[in-house]
Amino acid sequence: MKQQLKTMLELQDSMNSKVNAEWRTQGFEWYRAIWVECAELLDHHGWKWWKKQQPDVEQVILELIDIWHFGLSVMLQSGLSTDDIITKVESELVIATDEADFRLDLEAFAGQVLLTKGFDVAAFGRLMAGMQLTFDQLHCGYVGKNVLNFFRQNNGYKDGSYVKVWGGKEDNEHLVDAVRQLDASSSNFSDDVYAALESRYKELTG
Repeated sequence: MKQQLKTMLELQDSMNSKVNAEWRTQGFEWYRAIWVECAELLDHHGWKWWKKQQPDVEQVILELIDIWHFGLSVMLQSGLSTDDIITKVESELVIATDEADFRLDLEAFAGQVLLTKGFDVAAFGRLMAGMQLTFDQLHCGYVGKNVLNFFRQNNGYKDGSYVKVWGGKEDNEHLVDAVRQLDASSSNFSDDVYAALESRYKELTG
């Protein structure tokens, strides 16, 4: 878990730095991004009593991974060292809940975010439990999305030259295939994911 957290924190710092090299001193409202993601997540889960709705679990999990991005940013911006953040997460992240209604855990989490303008690690663990999301799954999903975003940027996403469909499959699908074949516990996991995407991209797009 230590190595996985270290990898995610390094990736988050790199991504934020790509947007703004001085991001830690800009006072970005990460908490606002979190509560907006909570609202989007609730729409995917369903809350309308006047129509039939079925939770879209895959989309809910993707939104949780996005929230985790912003949560890591909150902790990094707080001034805590990487080691201190790892210790904090290890001690506070308990993936368990006694609440049968996921929506109530989500609202409690969002309320804390708005109240403190921070990120409640323990409350996030309750959300993970509500969606049966393991830490390993969170890690794989997080690293995959970050690496794919970097890969897109490095291959012409901004100027429109990037090819999103390779050999009849979208890059997201290739990402899933690549991650399944790699050791997610490796300290080189993010580099391995990037290398796998690069190899597939060159082979299938010529």
